[in-house]
Amino acid sequence: MVAPDINPTRRRLTVTGIVQGVGFRPFVYSLATDLALSGFVGNDTDGVFVEVEGSRETLDRFTSRLRSEAPPAARIATIESSDLAPSGDDSFRIVASRGATIGTALVSPDLRTCDDCLREVRDPENRRFRYPFINCTNCGPRFTITESTPYDRPNTTMAPFAMCEPCRAEYEDPADRRFHAQPNACPDCGPRVWLETASTTHADDPIGRTRDLINAGSVVAIKGLGGFHLACDASSDEAVALLRERKARVEKPFALMVADVATARRIAELSDAEVRLLESRERPIVLATARAGSGLSDLVAPGTTSFGVMLPYTPLHSLLLEPGEVWVMTSGNQAQEPIVTRNDEARTRLGDLADAFLMHDRDIHVPCDDSVTRVLNGIELPVRRSRGYTPYPVPLPFAVPPLLATGGELKATFCLASGHDGFMSQHIGDMENLETLDAFARAVEHFQDLFRIEPQLIAADLHPGYLSTRWAAREANGRPVIEVQHHHAHIASVMADNGLTEPVIGFSFDGTGYGTDGTVWGGEILVADYGTFNRVAHLAPVPLPGGDAAVLRPWRMALSHLWAAGIPWVPDLPPVAVTEPTERAVVRTQLERGLNSVDTSSMGRLFDAIASLSGVRHRVTYEAQAAIELEGVVNDTATGSYSFGLRTGPGPILVDPGPVVEAVVGDVRAGADPGTIAARFHRGVAGMMVAVANRVRERHGLATVGLSGGVFQNVTIATAARSRLEEAGFTVATHRLVPPNDGGLALGQAVIAARGMR
Repeated sequence: MVAPDINPTRRRLTVTGIVQGVGFRPFVYSLATDLALSGFVGNDTDGVFVEVEGSRETLDRFTSRLRSEAPPAARIATIESSDLAPSGDDSFRIVASRGATIGTALVSPDLRTCDDCLREVRDPENRRFRYPFINCTNCGPRFTITESTPYDRPNTTMAPFAMCEPCRAEYEDPADRRFHAQPNACPDCGPRVWLETASTTHADDPIGRTRDLINAGSVVAIKGLGGFHLACDASSDEAVALLRERKARVEKPFALMVADVATARRIAELSDAEVRLLESRERPIVLATARAGSGLSDLVAPGTTSFGVMLPYTPLHSLLLEPGEVWVMTSGNQAQEPIVTRNDEARTRLGDLADAFLMHDRDIHVPCDDSVTRVLNGIELPVRRSRGYTPYPVPLPFAVPPLLATGGELKATFCLASGHDGFMSQHIGDMENLETLDAFARAVEHFQDLFRIEPQLIAADLHPGYLSTRWAAREANGRPVIEVQHHHAHIASVMADNGLTEPVIGFSFDGTGYGTDGTVWGGEILVADYGTFNRVAHLAPVPLPGGDAAVLRPWRMALSHLWAAGIPWVPDLPPVAVTEPTERAVVRTQLERGLNSVDTSSMGRLFDAIASLSGVRHRVTYEAQAAIELEGVVNDTATGSYSFGLRTGPGPILVDPGPVVEAVVGDVRAGADPGTIAARFHRGVAGMMVAVANRVRERHGLATVGLSGGVFQNVTIATAARSRLEEAGFTVATHRLVPPNDGGLALGQAVIAARGMR
């Protein structure tokens, strides 16, 4: 009972942001009770609504403490306040959620298991001892189980599990950590886990049996939070080779999971910033440098000096891994297909890949792959934004109408935007088949239902062959479709990522993007804002002999750059030495006659060429493999730097790679090792960027630089370029919230399309 105030004031508060599924209503209840306020709190499709009654001074303290003492997983965006007539309530309560057809409540990303729950799951005296679905208001599944808003149990895949009396008592007790924890459950009433092998189903000790199988060299499909993983012992050559063979994943590094930071430090060189990322609430895969003598199979990450490592983020994972163990934990899918989420789907689509299946009966409503990050200058650089981050919105630099941006072809994501919120989707995959396109369409529909946004326009890439672009045209239904040039979208993305509103000098370096002239761009320097761009400089084009064949065979790009620089193809050069005369003859014909070739200004393809010329990589089995391995061999102690030519005229500045190619050839013939060549090339690219930026600053008066495109996942380049540009007096913006690769493209498309409509 709350004592009545002599002169009460009643106030209505609407709180938006991540305030559902994070213990916000119990927090409000406890705060109001502590301050002896009456009223109520509830969820609706905008967020959380609160009505409180008491003295004006106490209400002011209540509002202030809403922000300062909010639950750790909450992120308050706005608090709107208005005064009402007092109603004379004598208590404070949590009321039923309100549904509506409009409104945009923000859904929390999935949260890693909190320390309190981990203590309980390891306590033999606790009723949830070793229960793989333990959770509370501070942790557990959120986005992946949410079917609709408001975020309440009936709107999640936990709806079929009726709480037992002890769980219900916790759920209804304001003093309990599980007060209004929507996925609350225990072994008596919640989801269960079992192991399926070819011969039988095991309900007794499925976790222990899974460990035994993996320790014996088997591959096990494990149902997790946002989909299945394929797991095996990372120290076993036989097990890793078996997984590679079955999944047809020839060389691309596998992600690893370890039980604790001590084990992570044993296998990887980790900075303090990388450890903070590993232990963060999001629990991403962190790309780190491999430590020699770790005991891991060389097949985990062949040809590279780094791999991705992560810590357990669900109680199931925490129960599976013991300290000191290292498991491969890679996405459960066939090559080029979306991640598998359903049990029946796993039995059919993963049946040829796994020896056994660790299943559970809590449905995954939203497929969500693991996020991938690395550290740039001590700050997180997203590589793949997905579990743990999605669907938290990216704040937009200006208000936009309801719209959908469909992204690109590789690393597909989309952006559903309205007002100042850009809801970036989880990673969906490469849009190269109908399975991924179907997953894309389902995700778009779910986002529209979840956030109640009906797009008024659609943005898409300029490339007419992209499945995402063709899907946008097919789904338009009379709505305008705005096609956005690929590299302009990259620069707009890094601008929006940093809240910039004025034009920048944009370096957009990647492998492939459709240019306005019909050629393949990728080494672009733009003066750009959200409305327009001017291609003020670019890498001088060379032929792409054989089109996609040159992407898979860097030796082709090496020969193309040698040909463009007028350097003969002689056997002492690695790309010549490793190829057959008939192969070279085909490429020469393509170059001389322009057959099956298109010009490209791609920086990514220049990296491929240097990788082949230096003997690092001549053929690739996954995207950017040559560039990744070239960065991996950089010798930081090597001296020297290569120089690009800059050709000026009435049009854009042409950045000539010919002098670099000549210098590389000279170093190869002088016996320089690949690490020295790689170091000089990386420094040369950074030096070229400063030289071009200085010239653009002289012409346009701009001093802010934005770096975007897949090349800037390379922290050696990004670090060197940023350092040298800042020394030259430039302000440098890099990505912080979305990836520099095509996974961040949709954000740029969204703001460009919105500005175009305005």
